[in-house]
Amino acid sequence: MSETAILINTAVAVLATVLLIVRFKVNPVIALVLGSLYLGLSTGLGITKTIETITGGFGEIMVEVGLLIAFGVLMGSILNETGAIRRLVEHLLRVFGPKALPYTMALAIGTALQSIFLDVLLVISAPLARRMAPKIGKLGTARMAAAMAIALECGIVFMVPGVASLALAGLLGVPLGKMLIFGFLVVVPTIIISIAIMTFLFKRGFWKSDRDEQNLFEEEDFPQASSSDAHGPAAYGVSSTAVETASGGTLPQVAPGSVAVAEPEGREAPLLLLFTPLLLSLALIATGAVVEILGLEIAPLKLVGDPVVALLIGLIGTTLVGRYTVGQKSVENAIASGFKESGQILLLTGVGGSLAATVAAAGLGDILGKFFTASPVAPLLVVWGIAAILHIAVGSVTLSAITAAGLLAPIAPALGIDPVLIALAAGAGSLFMVHVTSNTFWLLQSLLGQTVRGALKTVTFGVSVASVVAMLVVLVLSIFI
Repeated sequence: MSETAILINTAVAVLATVLLIVRFKVNPVIALVLGSLYLGLSTGLGITKTIETITGGFGEIMVEVGLLIAFGVLMGSILNETGAIRRLVEHLLRVFGPKALPYTMALAIGTALQSIFLDVLLVISAPLARRMAPKIGKLGTARMAAAMAIALECGIVFMVPGVASLALAGLLGVPLGKMLIFGFLVVVPTIIISIAIMTFLFKRGFWKSDRDEQNLFEEEDFPQASSSDAHGPAAYGVSSTAVETASGGTLPQVAPGSVAVAEPEGREAPLLLLFTPLLLSLALIATGAVVEILGLEIAPLKLVGDPVVALLIGLIGTTLVGRYTVGQKSVENAIASGFKESGQILLLTGVGGSLAATVAAAGLGDILGKFFTASPVAPLLVVWGIAAILHIAVGSVTLSAITAAGLLAPIAPALGIDPVLIALAAGAGSLFMVHVTSNTFWLLQSLLGQTVRGALKTVTFGVSVASVVAMLVVLVLSIFI
């Protein structure tokens, strides 16, 4: 088949997938499988080879990241049950004061808290942010809303064990320890610089309180609900990552009393103890990456530094801490919810692998490889642009990042660029233009008392600023690796 025909059929497959998700409300998992089927059959792979490629690609990515996603979900679910996020925000407020809260809370959300699914993290932390906003000043709502939007979306694509970062690393063959280190190097300056830019703009009149805020809540109003309510389908990041834009429409206003905030009912352990297992697992992964980079043959470090083993250690530790703080029953409920809610994310990641395998089998990698290497435009900028266009069309940060990575994985070797840079560039592009098809947009708009106009400023514009800043940081990193 000619190169032109392959390119046309690939474009049709991608556009059809987007149309199925956005227009016909087809679940992204089903839409991606249908797109892969069409691509395989239309490019002459045949029925048997197409099906083998799709199932093989699914299995390969599950080997890479399946257990990692499951372990991360379970850790986050237990942390949610212990009330760790509430206590962390209160601690940051006491230590750093209200003026620094947008930065400190955003850095915590974008790094240490990424084991918790995005919507769970949002519905727990948003009431806290709203409660603290008046303490910051007249621009408190704007600054906290922008900080949360930037941190939530950046964390999920850059910081291990964020779902999108795990998927990007798996699809592009990036060692997880390496993704952790370089993702951290990108996410921290991106969050700080982007919040500083938004704060500057807000102080220069970009934010109009009378038109951008709506006083839906009393300051002392702080939603409370039973911890069991925090684990419903709407609470978990499945909707904002895998299904957040499958609806293609707006979500209703979220009443303040309907937001579930997990509160521990047992002993109150020191805050550091709650996060020690998670932090230990991340430190072990980073150690494993350093050992690999240095070429050291230290068997014990290689074992505990393996991402699967490291996250397993973290999960066991988090389970023990959870039993101590909230009791065995609550931990069992959290684990059951974590298993239930991780299914869609695992499926979405798996079919991202199917798409990547089909693209490679169809021969698109060789064609795009020629284009990228011959293009006068920097390849990383093209990667960013592809992910950005997909996100504008689909509206899901994770889905657009995974789809972009699936298209680009076969050409990574031909580009002569470290795959971690491609993963980071795809993640940066997938942040561009979070808009009204995103569940996160409407949750931030509702839970933080913004008008739609206000959310367009803090969420759509704010995260787009972060997308550009992140890409600039990636380009700087590319000079050194």
